Amino acid sequence: MDETNEDAQAGKLSSGGLTRVLQGGSVIEKGACSLTLIEQGILTPERAATIRSRQPENGMNIQAGDVYSAAALSMVLHTASPMVPTFRSDIRVFQVRSSSSTDDGNDPTSMAWFGGGADLTPYYLFDADIRDFHQIYKDLCEAHTDGIPGYSYTNMKAACDEYFYLPARNEHRGTGGIFFDDMTATRASQAFVEGVADAWMPSWLPIVERRSGASYTTEQKEWQLLRRGRYLEFNLLYDRGVKFGLANTNPRVEGVMVSAPPRIAYEYNHRIESGSAEDDLLKVLKKPKTWV
Repeated sequence: MDETNEDAQAGKLSSGGLTRVLQGGSVIEKGACSLTLIEQGILTPERAATIRSRQPENGMNIQAGDVYSAAALSMVLHTASPMVPTFRSDIRVFQVRSSSSTDDGNDPTSMAWFGGGADLTPYYLFDADIRDFHQIYKDLCEAHTDGIPGYSYTNMKAACDEYFYLPARNEHRGTGGIFFDDMTATRASQAFVEGVADAWMPSWLPIVERRSGASYTTEQKEWQLLRRGRYLEFNLLYDRGVKFGLANTNPRVEGVMVSAPPRIAYEYNHRIESGSAEDDLLKVLKKPKTWV
C-alpha cells in the first residue's frame, strides 16, 4: 500500500509527507518507511520552551512564533516470525531561525540539529544477533569520533536504553542500539548521520537471513503479539516523535501512527515460566547488557 500526503500554502505552514507501507508479507508482516517535511512551521510556546531547555548554551533567544523547518526519514519493520526482531530507525534534522536578537546583540541567527538512531526489539534472544548489530554501530561511531565530540557509542547506547524505556513496566522496549538528539549540524555530523542511514540494512538483513526460516509455535507467535503490545504502549505514552506529530494542526494521523505493529495482544496478568526463553528476554529488558 502506498500513501502520499502533501499540503502547501503560500505564507502558511507548508508540509509534506510520503509513506510507503508493506503489509501481509511472509517475512515482513508490516513495514513502513516515512519521509516527513515541514517548512515555515511556527513554534508554539511549549516547543520554544522545550528547545531553550534542551539547548541552553546556544545563545539564541528562541521564542514562540519563531520559524522552524524539519525533515525526518524513518523506518520500522515488524517481522512475521517471532524469531526475527523488529527493526526501527530514523534520522532527522530540525532548524530554527530566531526572530529576536541573540544575547550578545548580534543579528537573528539560525541553528540546526540532527537526531536519529537504530534499535532492535527482539522477541527471542539470540546473543550473537544482538552483538553483531551493536558492533556495526560501534564501529561507525568510532570512525566518526573526531567529528562528533561527546557522542561516543557508549553514550549513544546508554541514551538508547534510557529513551526506549517503559517506567510503568520497569522494562526497556528492546535490546537497544544507538540514539542521539540535539547534535549540532556540521559537515562532520552530517557525514555521521548519513553513515547511520547507510548501516540500517547491513545491520538487520543478516539477522533476517539467519532466523526467518526457523520454525516457531503458536505459543511463540502469541508471545510476539504480547511483546508488540509493549511496543505500542511506548509509542502512545512516551515517544516524543508521536507526540510531536499529533500536536501539529491537522496531523497526518495515519502517518504518525504508521510505526504501530500490525497486530498485538493483551492478556491480563500474563505469567511466564522461570528459566524459559521468554524469561531470558525479560531479564535483559529489565537490565540492559553491554553487548560489545
